[in-house]
Amino acid sequence: MRHVVLATLFTIVAAVLSTPVPAARAEGATARTLPRSVFEDKVRGGWAGQMIGVSFGAPTEFRSNAKILEGSLPKWRPSRVDNAIDQDDLYVEMTFAAVMDHQGLDATSEQYGEAFRTSRYNLWHANAAARRLLDRGIKAPLSGDPKYNVHANDIDFQIESDFIGLMTPGLPQAARHYSERVGRVMNYGDGLYGGIFVTSMYGAAFFESDPRKIVEAGLASLPAESGYAKIIRDVLTWSGQHPDDWRRTWRLIEEKWDKDDPCPDGALEPFNIDAKLNGAYIALGLIYGRGDFARTLEVATRAGQDSDCNPSSAAGVLGVVLGYKAIPAEWKSGIAALADKKFAYTDYSFNDIVASTIARATKVITAAGGQVTDQVVQVPVQAAVPPPLEQWDPGVPSKRVMSTDPAWQWKGAWGRPATKKDNHDSGPTVSTAGAEATLSFSGTGVVVIGRMAQDGGRADVFLDGAAAGQLEAYIPPNTHDNDLWHAFGLTAGAHTVRIVTRGDHVPASTGNVVQIEGAVTYASR
Repeated sequence: MRHVVLATLFTIVAAVLSTPVPAARAEGATARTLPRSVFEDKVRGGWAGQMIGVSFGAPTEFRSNAKILEGSLPKWRPSRVDNAIDQDDLYVEMTFAAVMDHQGLDATSEQYGEAFRTSRYNLWHANAAARRLLDRGIKAPLSGDPKYNVHANDIDFQIESDFIGLMTPGLPQAARHYSERVGRVMNYGDGLYGGIFVTSMYGAAFFESDPRKIVEAGLASLPAESGYAKIIRDVLTWSGQHPDDWRRTWRLIEEKWDKDDPCPDGALEPFNIDAKLNGAYIALGLIYGRGDFARTLEVATRAGQDSDCNPSSAAGVLGVVLGYKAIPAEWKSGIAALADKKFAYTDYSFNDIVASTIARATKVITAAGGQVTDQVVQVPVQAAVPPPLEQWDPGVPSKRVMSTDPAWQWKGAWGRPATKKDNHDSGPTVSTAGAEATLSFSGTGVVVIGRMAQDGGRADVFLDGAAAGQLEAYIPPNTHDNDLWHAFGLTAGAHTVRIVTRGDHVPASTGNVVQIEGAVTYASR
C-alpha cells in the first residue's frame, strides 16, 4: 500500500496541530475533566481493545451465520494478539488516520478516497466497490453512493471508524463531522450511520462507565427514523425486558432484523454483512457484558456473522472505559512484545497510533473550546446532533437467477470454464465481441453478478431495449467484488437485460474476459 512515510512523531504532531477543524462548542457548556494520564491511558486502552477483540474473534468470522455460535470458543493465549498486525479492521482505518496526520484534519472525502484508491491491501464489499469506482474515476463521496455502490449498507465503515471515536472524546458533533468525511468514501445511509454510532460510543466511553448509557449515547447521534436507530432501540428495549438472557434478545433481533439483506453476496443466504445487524451485536456484547472484558468479548463473538469485527469494536469501546491499565493482564499481556511492530501496510505501530491519536484529539478538543495541558484534559459538553435522514432500500431480494436458469438466453461464443467455483459452475465466459446474454425477470431491481479480475473486458447493457450503460469486468488487484452491473427503482413488472460484449477493455486490463455467474433480482417491499 502506498503511504506517505511518517518521518517522526514530531512531524505528525506538527501537521495535526497546524490544521483547523470546525469548532462546535455549545453555548454555556460546562467542561468535563480528565487527568492527562487517564485520558492517554483510555486512548491506549481503546486501541488495545480493538486488537484483542479482532484477534479473539478471528477464527470464528462468518463461521456462524443466522445462528448463535455455541460450544467452546478458541482458547485465548496472549500471543494471539499478534494476529491484529495483519487485520484489515486496523490497517484500513490507519489509512485514513495517515491522511489526517499528513494532509490535516480538514481533509476532504475526495482526499480520503484518493488514499484509498492507491492502497494495495485486499478489500471486499463496500470497500472493494469503492476502490473499484475510485479507480474508474468516480470520486468520493460518490464512491459510497448507492447509485454506484450496491454495498452502501454494508459494515465496512463501521469497522474502520474506531479511530475517529478515539480522537473525539465526549464530542459527538466532531465524531459525526469526521465520520461523514471518511465514511462516505465507501458507505451511505445506515452504512454511514454504523460508523457514527461506533464513534459516538467511543467518545461517550471517556466519561461514562455504564455500557447501556454508552449505547444510548451512540443512538442519540443517529436519525431517529433510520433503520439503524430502530434496531438499536430494539436492542435497548429487549435487553431491558430480558436483562439476564442475551440469547433471547439475540433471537428477537434475528426474527425481526436478519432478513432481506440486499448485499448480492448475502441476498437470500444466511450470510449477512449489513451494518445495522452487526452493530446490534456490538451493542449486545456491551450491554450484556456489563463491563466485564471477557464476557463482552464472548457475547459479541457468539452473536455470529462478522464475529471478529464486532468484538473488536465492543472491546475497543470497553477498553476506553477501563483504560489500558485496567484491561485484565491475561488479555493484554501479549501487546508489549509487539508495541513497536508496524501494522501491515502502514507506518504505524501500536505506540505510534496511540501517540498520533492523542495529537489529533488535542487539536479536536481545543477547536471545540476545550483545553489540553500536561496535567488535565478539559472537554466541553457537546450535545449529539444527528445527520439528516438518508436511507437506501433497493427492495427485497426475490431470486438468485444463476446462469443455468432458463431465464438466461445465450448467443455467440460463450463457453464454460474448466474450473468450478464453490463446487458449482461459475458461469459462461467469453473474450470476443458480439456475444449476447439476455435475462428476463420480474421485479423492481437487478444486480448482474460475475467474475471481476485484472483481465476483465466490457459489454454494452440494454434494459428493456434501451441503452443502459456498460458492464465493466476489470477490477484493480486485491479488490474482490462481483457487481458487474445493476439497476434499481424499476417499475414493478417484467423486464429484460441484454448484455452485448464489446471485445475491448480499459488500459489497465490484460484481456477482454466477461464471465457471468447469474443475477439477483429484487421486488418492492
